[in-house]
Amino acid sequence: MKKLIALLLVLTMVFALAACGKKTEPAPVAESKPHIGIITGSVSQSEDDRRGAEAFQAKYGEDMVKLAIYPDNFTEELETTIQTIVNMSDDPAMKAIIVNQAVPGTTEAFRQIKEKRPDILCIAGESHEDLPEIGSAADLVVNNDFVARGYLMIRTAHELGCDTFVHISFPRHMSYETMSRRVAIMKAACEEFGMKFVLETAPDPTTDVGVAGAQAYILEHVPQWVEQYGEHAAYFCTNDAHTEPLLKQLLAYGGCFVEADLPSPTMGYPGALGIDLTAEAGDEKAIVDKGGEGRFGTWAYSYGYTVSAGLAQHALNVINGESKLLEIDDISKAYAQFSPGAEWNGSNYTNAETGVKAENTFLIYQDTYIMGNPGHYMGSTSVEVPEKYFTVK
Repeated sequence: MKKLIALLLVLTMVFALAACGKKTEPAPVAESKPHIGIITGSVSQSEDDRRGAEAFQAKYGEDMVKLAIYPDNFTEELETTIQTIVNMSDDPAMKAIIVNQAVPGTTEAFRQIKEKRPDILCIAGESHEDLPEIGSAADLVVNNDFVARGYLMIRTAHELGCDTFVHISFPRHMSYETMSRRVAIMKAACEEFGMKFVLETAPDPTTDVGVAGAQAYILEHVPQWVEQYGEHAAYFCTNDAHTEPLLKQLLAYGGCFVEADLPSPTMGYPGALGIDLTAEAGDEKAIVDKGGEGRFGTWAYSYGYTVSAGLAQHALNVINGESKLLEIDDISKAYAQFSPGAEWNGSNYTNAETGVKAENTFLIYQDTYIMGNPGHYMGSTSVEVPEKYFTVK
């Protein structure tokens, strides 16, 4: 009997240990694709940014690529903007979040995301916040090269025969370090090339006047500006909504336009020319017919479109171990997937106060294309920008 009881006790222990072993055995984990989130402005405010996000989603599928839109009036709806970005991190499969354009609130959103999900790559495209500030929260920041372009746009205007450069903006934009610093660079470049530099102010579309009011102001004032500054003046505006009416009136009254703040063939031109760009793709005849040959420029591929899709592609390449996050050649490689044949150039952002280059912040630009019959590139990406401009402020 004692032997039988002992045997039963041993068997009970074996079964108990076996049961425990089954409970502690990890369940198989189902493999899933990494999710990538892209937040942009709306089509009405930032169409190219949004279309680039949609193109990347179309390439990889809605199950993998998640899209969101921050409010049009993001300056007044800061909390909503932050929450829209942060909400992306609620997805347990989310591995990278890209915000283009990185409007005010993006830095705070990235900080909140990093507190609960440090594994998520936070990437900012075209930041509206000071680059050192957003660079402290983001893993990667990529902006248009406001330093090199501040010099190159003036140089290009000079090569096109312009004697005046008219810069159109408003106080909110001029409070951004990127834009105020670019103005200082433009002024210095105008002095170098013997050109006159003019600052003009137009309404901010995010204020009560809205997009319609801001555009009406441009339509009304361009004829006056052309009369005041002459037909050999080049014009530039810092806001997308101002671009279409500016182009429309310059084509009608005279003047030059080197490229938009965030250049694209679709930035302002279709509306200004009254054309359907899907039917007119690659055709510069509309510009020539309006008398704009050799006076109007752009980038061959949309900057906003390429940034949304290119940064998402770069994030995916990094996640898959095919690229390094902070390697400019790898960023350019990802951009090139959505801008075949275009030349890109860029460098690390240099803090004008300290002279220190930021490891995770890059400035990038594409060659300028002047439309005509035939059109031509200006070779901007091969021009060496004088070193002194990198610390102008």
